[in-house]
Amino acid sequence: MKTFVTTFLSSLLVFASGTALAAGELNLFNWGNYTNPKLIEKFEKEHGVKVTITDYDSNETALAKVRAGGHGFDLAVPSHSHLPIWISEGLLANPRVDQMENFKHVSEQWRNPDWDPGRQYSAPWQWGSVGVVVDTSVYDGDINTAAIVLDPPQELIGKINVAPEMLDVIHTTVLYVGGEVCTTDKAVLRKVRDKLVEAKPKWKSMDYGIIEKFAGRDLAASLYWNGAAFRARLKNPDVRYGYPREGYSLWADAVVLLKDAKNVDNAKKFLNFIMAPENAALISEFARYANSIDGSEKYMPPDMATANEIIVPDEFKSAGQFYPTCPPAAQKMYTAIWTELQK
Repeated sequence: MKTFVTTFLSSLLVFASGTALAAGELNLFNWGNYTNPKLIEKFEKEHGVKVTITDYDSNETALAKVRAGGHGFDLAVPSHSHLPIWISEGLLANPRVDQMENFKHVSEQWRNPDWDPGRQYSAPWQWGSVGVVVDTSVYDGDINTAAIVLDPPQELIGKINVAPEMLDVIHTTVLYVGGEVCTTDKAVLRKVRDKLVEAKPKWKSMDYGIIEKFAGRDLAASLYWNGAAFRARLKNPDVRYGYPREGYSLWADAVVLLKDAKNVDNAKKFLNFIMAPENAALISEFARYANSIDGSEKYMPPDMATANEIIVPDEFKSAGQFYPTCPPAAQKMYTAIWTELQK
């Protein structure tokens, strides 16, 4: 009997310690090189939670992993172009972000986005643009055009990178050839395919992680995102960021709670945590993108206030748009072009 009691009590202790451990965990699935360690350290200290971060490199990668199940993640950070897919496929729980204490800090313009009406599913993370990064010591001409990567000047040929993010690349090219985003017009999409196939031999790479490559002057141009351009310029003062006048995409990433999350309470704490102004500033301080939280500006590094990579120049504001999730027919045609480009 004593052996049974001892075994039973030991089992209870193991169960209790396991429960305590689970209560102190959080698993975040996020883009690589996108999370400020100081933000995580602060959250862990304030809430007694150990955060594990797993990186991904594209919206498609993240979506495929979560669709497959068995991932063990609590939170993910999809872009606005993909968020409606996550919602419609039932991959998310609804944490009612709009009812959280710190939602009051979300800027009015971000409280009811088309991709998450009423902002119930997602807490804002960062937002930015898709443009061109150029080392002006190599090329000092006009950089406010997608021709930098699609019809590159001689000085840049063989020194160009393109972020391997399907929608960013194809949207940029559709706009460059005069089409409309999410088009299913076969004539337009043939132009897009032909332009990309023609341009690819002039590129050096299709890769992420450009900051150190611009710092080491291994690259002279890239189709990429504005915050990364800012970070590259901190290491190479000749780096500039251009806004394609033909049109360019704006994007917004947000944190969502996965339907099969194990650490739901901790996940909700994190969603509320990142909407506090001082914490949103930590997010922007690291990755150098704008956020959607009022009052975060006073906590930002001084150089964030005047950088033209963060504030879109007036002459190019009308060219940038948040494009919607494309319908299945367009997605299928985009994927066919993308597959051909990878050959």
